Amino acid sequence: MKTVILIALLAFGSVHIAHAAEPPPTDVVLIDHAKVDSAFAQGKPLLINSDFKVSAGRRDAPGLAEIHEEDTDIFYIVAGKATFVTGGTVVEPKPTEPGEIRGPRITGGTARHLVKGDIIVIPKGVPHCFTEVSGTFLYYVVKVTH
Repeated sequence: MKTVILIALLAFGSVHIAHAAEPPPTDVVLIDHAKVDSAFAQGKPLLINSDFKVSAGRRDAPGLAEIHEEDTDIFYIVAGKATFVTGGTVVEPKPTEPGEIRGPRITGGTARHLVKGDIIVIPKGVPHCFTEVSGTFLYYVVKVTH
């Protein structure tokens, strides 16, 4: 898994995140396994800068429907199983911060069953929502701002 994280960090080094103030790294970044394990245990960010955001996602339950107006999400599933709906329409959409919309659920859309080893790319503007989570679901996230 460490190799996947390092490769993803290097591969996405030219993308943009508008919300972070720190400049992107100018050298290779290695996030050691202890920090990665700790981040997955809590579900928290690993690296945030002006070009990209890398997080250790953790879910134990379904979540709200989301639309990112400027960000593409790239998930690599590390453990567990979940049902993830993409597309459709967010019910009762409300802005939660600039470029971010949330709602309680999605109507319509396509249900996808995510398992360890899957990668899913959710382009900006596409509604998405975890609707079922079996046990603990861990996913590596790269958020790219366009």
